[in-house]
Amino acid sequence: MADDQGFGDVGFRGHPHLKTPTLDQLARTAVRFERFYAAAPLCSPTRGSCLTGRHPYRYGIRGANHGHIKEQEATLAELLREQGYRTGHFGKWHLGTLTKTERDSNRGGRKEGDAHYAPPQDHGFDVCFSTEAKVPTFDPMKTPPQWAGDVPKDRQPGTSYGTAYWNESGERIIEGLDGDDSRIIMDRALPFIEDAVQVQKPFLAVLWFHAPHLPVVAGEAHRALYSDIEDERRRHYYGCLTALDEQVGRLRTRLRELGVADDTMLFYCSDNGPEGNDQAPGRTGGLRGRKRSLFEGGIRVPAFLEWPGRFKGPKVVTTPCCTSDYLPTIMDALGMEPSALPIDGTSMLPFLAGDTAKRGKAIGFQSGNQAAWLLDRFKLIQHGRKTLLFDIVQDPEETTNLCTEKPTVAGRMRAGLRRWQTRCDSSARGGDYR
Repeated sequence: MADDQGFGDVGFRGHPHLKTPTLDQLARTAVRFERFYAAAPLCSPTRGSCLTGRHPYRYGIRGANHGHIKEQEATLAELLREQGYRTGHFGKWHLGTLTKTERDSNRGGRKEGDAHYAPPQDHGFDVCFSTEAKVPTFDPMKTPPQWAGDVPKDRQPGTSYGTAYWNESGERIIEGLDGDDSRIIMDRALPFIEDAVQVQKPFLAVLWFHAPHLPVVAGEAHRALYSDIEDERRRHYYGCLTALDEQVGRLRTRLRELGVADDTMLFYCSDNGPEGNDQAPGRTGGLRGRKRSLFEGGIRVPAFLEWPGRFKGPKVVTTPCCTSDYLPTIMDALGMEPSALPIDGTSMLPFLAGDTAKRGKAIGFQSGNQAAWLLDRFKLIQHGRKTLLFDIVQDPEETTNLCTEKPTVAGRMRAGLRRWQTRCDSSARGGDYR
């Protein structure tokens, strides 16, 4: 999973500058999701949905750096470990703090670190190489210049950025952390996969890259690919994404070399839309809204599945899917039940197999003062006191409000959204755990 990569931040959608050859090849040869949604327009909530199959408002992670994944949640890693899988997490965690003793990142330390301590190893992961939150995308332990974004004004370039990598024993990792952060993450993930293959164990590897989240920094070699662009910030942004793309290619190559590519489900997506305003480097591909918004540009993201042994590409899935679908899809593929907790996602296998093009189950969203209810065709958005209805199939840019024209559809969807919100409120109060 990328961090803040917009729907248009890929070469195959006609980007005038960005080079993403690996993702472009996936678009040509694998399964490409045209209507894939992050469960939230912010990183922490979306990440939890990937591991639980549940909307983040059910388990108390309503925003970035807010709450933590609860002990009672049944994560994908826990469910698979019970089936003999080796499990590893690599990269950005953002579902709780990783230390109670040291000041770390946004919340880790002696104060919030105690209240929200929830490291990956406590939620089913055998091996961890994890940060609590963001790091610079090049030389991740060092503070970059101010232009990289998200750098405290009083912090000097070259000093410690303040976010550490931690392992499954709760130890700070201090070696091998120079250079491109996406490569650093892959350097830890590949040995984990190789070890699992060597001992003939199935594995779950969760790789959550920091790129292209602020602070955005690219190495000289990747910046040089965009030397014709005057704006230095854009050179770093595009270079950072190309560096990430290379590592996805490196993973695909290694899976083939190990002889396990056919039997490995390789999912890829972003956690939400691009940061900043329309002048920022990230692109939504013409969709309305950006990160933090429930309009399409904030939650509709690039997404792929490569699983050669089951689905020969190329294939384009236009059915709405979301990050909450990962867990029930994997459970379905293994003939397992997701968990006893209410699940918001659904298995994508029928859409992938072509058995149906209809989802049939709404996708609900909540974030701050926004809520949305998405069906196969229509999408209802409540933004404060304003209610909007769009035909997303015909109007993906969300330009025409149909509430007056289709009051029955709007009323039915509003009622469905309210019922779902009531159930989420019950879950948040602990109703699912009793």
